[in-house]
Amino acid sequence: MKIEEYLGTLPSNLLSGEDAELPQGALEDIFRFAGIGSGDVFYHLGCGSGRGVMTAMRLGAAKAVGVDNNPEKIRLAQEKLGESGAQMVCADVRDADISDATIILYWFADEEITDRMLGRFKTLPPGVRILTIWGPLPDCIPEKVRFPYIINKTPLQEARNMQEQLTAVFGVDCVDFVTAWEFAERYTKAVGSPGAGNDRFLTIIQTLIIWINARNLGMACGEEIPDPIRAYMSIMRETFGIDFGHLLEQT
Repeated sequence: MKIEEYLGTLPSNLLSGEDAELPQGALEDIFRFAGIGSGDVFYHLGCGSGRGVMTAMRLGAAKAVGVDNNPEKIRLAQEKLGESGAQMVCADVRDADISDATIILYWFADEEITDRMLGRFKTLPPGVRILTIWGPLPDCIPEKVRFPYIINKTPLQEARNMQEQLTAVFGVDCVDFVTAWEFAERYTKAVGSPGAGNDRFLTIIQTLIIWINARNLGMACGEEIPDPIRAYMSIMRETFGIDFGHLLEQT
């Protein structure tokens, strides 16, 4: 099967971030990276259990708001939050009031949602930090990167092209196998569950996707396909029946 077909068999939240829970360590890392402090108003869009909201309050946010469209999750989160002062809002993230936010955690891959939210983010006052994971907001240059954590800051800086955005994210002029593997492994370790047995498998998939995307953008190092990339593509095809080859045919 083609890699797109395989990804289609996975739970949508694994790819989109919707209904997914970041590990506690990842939440603490991303908030410290963002420099959350006593003057911040934090919003977690798609907050799930409310763990992100609780962590933001514990790390010193002046106000923390979780937004989710699942009433049961909001109810359970409110029970956990108790008298902490954090707020939970049952609403579609596309409609929720985020006008007083200074930090927003946003992890959605749905294009329709992201297109709508991008327009809303552009109306926010200067200096709002929008935290994303794996990639920056579409067509935007990030303010700061510690992959897989990325800070986009208002007013959003538009990228001239995808090459400029890729360079800003990876910090290199071209992507080789080592770079692709390093960044794929960072992502897997950051968002994976402790003790997960499929970390290496997911890292291989992410490595291939990173490198192939870079090649298709003309940003892979060298003209030849690196031997490790060829080897992993072969393993995926022959052992797991997952084919990446057609993606290279686009170049």
